[in-house]
Amino acid sequence: MTLRTRLLLALLATSVVTLAVAALALLSPLQDRLDQQSRESVSAAARATRPQLEAALGESHGIVNSDVNGILDTLSRRTDARVGLFTSLQENVYPYSGVTDPNKNDLLKIIADGRTRDTSSEDGTGVLLGITPHAKGVNVERDIPDIDQWFALMVIKSDPGGSAVDTVRSAFATAAVIGLGVALMLGIVLSTYLARRLGRLRRSALALARDGIAAPPPPQDPNMDEIGDLARALAAMQQALRRQEEARRAFVATASHELRTPLTSLQGNFELLLEDLDAGHLDTDEAADVLRGGQAQLRRLSNLASELLDLSRLDAGVELRREPVELGELSRAVGAEFALRARDRDVTIDVVPPTGPVWAAGDPGAVARMVRILIDNALRFSPSGEAIRVTAQYHGDRATLEVADHGPGVPLDEHELIFERFQRGSRTGGEGGFGLGLAIGRELARRLGGELALASRSQADGAGAHFVLTLPIGMPRGRDDEDAHGESGDAGDAPAEAPSMPELPSGD
Repeated sequence: MTLRTRLLLALLATSVVTLAVAALALLSPLQDRLDQQSRESVSAAARATRPQLEAALGESHGIVNSDVNGILDTLSRRTDARVGLFTSLQENVYPYSGVTDPNKNDLLKIIADGRTRDTSSEDGTGVLLGITPHAKGVNVERDIPDIDQWFALMVIKSDPGGSAVDTVRSAFATAAVIGLGVALMLGIVLSTYLARRLGRLRRSALALARDGIAAPPPPQDPNMDEIGDLARALAAMQQALRRQEEARRAFVATASHELRTPLTSLQGNFELLLEDLDAGHLDTDEAADVLRGGQAQLRRLSNLASELLDLSRLDAGVELRREPVELGELSRAVGAEFALRARDRDVTIDVVPPTGPVWAAGDPGAVARMVRILIDNALRFSPSGEAIRVTAQYHGDRATLEVADHGPGVPLDEHELIFERFQRGSRTGGEGGFGLGLAIGRELARRLGGELALASRSQADGAGAHFVLTLPIGMPRGRDDEDAHGESGDAGDAPAEAPSMPELPSGD
C-alpha cells in the first residue's frame, strides 16, 4: 500500500469517526430533549383544556355531546395527538380516537384524586388527567344523581420528537456526505502533493547512489515542513560528500607528491652512494650529507605515518584517559623536543613560566600531541629571528594553553577551513604538510571536553597565528587550591620527558 493511499484512508477514517461521534453526541440528546418538550407541551395543553371540558360535561349532565366532542377534536388537532375520554367504568366515550385503553389502576387513581399523571401505551406517551364535571348553578350529585360523574382525559402522542429529529438526521446525513466528499478531494490533492515531493527526493537519492557526487543536487524545497527539512538535509549531505571527495582527491594528490619527493630523493641518493661504494672511492663527508638528507626524508614519511595512525585511532573511537596534567611543565618538555629544529631555523621557542601550576584534566599523551602539533605548525611558518610564545594559564573555570607566532597569519575566511582534514591555508609559503595536524588537534581537544581554536587577531597580514587550546580544569588528588596555584619551579630547570601519544588500537 502506497503512502498516498495510506494518507487518503487515514483522512477518510478520521472524517468518518468524527462524523459518527458528532451524530452520537447530537442526535440522541436532541431526541430526548424534543420528546421532553413535546410531553410538556401536550401536558400543558391538556391541563389548559380541562376546565373547559369539565364545564361542558357539567352543562350536558355528563353526556358527551357535540360540544364535548368539539373540545376534544380541537385538543387533538392542537397537540397532533390521540385523545380519549374515559369514565370511571373504564368505558371509552370518545370512540373515534382509537386510543388504546389505559391501565385500569391508573385510571381509578386519576379519577379518585383528580391529579395529572404521565402515562404510556402502545401508541406512545402522554398524560392522564382526572375530569370532574361541573357547571354554573348545577349540582351534579343532586340534579343528575344517576350519571357517572367521574371522567379521565388521556392524551397520547406517538414519537413526539421524531419528525424534528428525522429532519435533523436527514440534514446531518446530507452534510456528512458533502463533508466526506470534500475530505476525499482534499485528501487526494494533499496526498498527491506530498507524494510528488517525496518522489523528487527519492529520484535525487537514487541518482546520488548511482552517480555519486556527480549527480545533480536535489531540487530546492522552500516549504518549512518536515519534507522541506529532508530535502535540505539531503542537499547538505550531498555537499558534504562532495567536500569529502574533493578532500580525498586533494589528499591523494598531496600524499602522492609528498611520498614521491622523499622516496625519489632517497632512491637517487642511495644509488649514488652505492655506486661510490662499488667504485671504491667513497667520500665520507659526501656520504654523511647523503645520510642526513635521507634521515630528513624519512622523518617526513614518519610524520605522515604518525598522523594517519592518529586519525585511525580517533575514528575507531578509542577512549582517552582523564587525569590531571600540568600544562606548564608539559609545555617546557615538548618545547625542548623542538629546540634543535628551532635553532636551525633561527627561531626561539619562548615558554612563559606560569605563576603557578596550571592543571587540566585530560590524557597526558593526547595533550602532549596537541602541543606538538601547535609548536610544529608555528615552526613551519615563523620567520627567522622571531619567537614562538607558549603560555599556560587559567581563564575562569578553564585551563588554556596559547601558542602564538609571527608568521603570515590566517585569513578570516579560513579560520575553520584549516581545522578540516586534508585542508591547508592559502598562506603556507610552500611549506609541506598534509593538512592533518590541526584536524587531529581539534578532534582530540573535543574528545577531552575542550576546544582548539584560532584567535581573531590572525586575520591581519603579518599578525601571525594565535592558537588557543582550552581544557577543563582537573586538580590532582590530595592537593588543595593553595598548593595547586602555588609558585612553580624555575623555568630554567631541565624539562621532564613529555608523554607520548598513547598506543591505541587502530581498529583494523
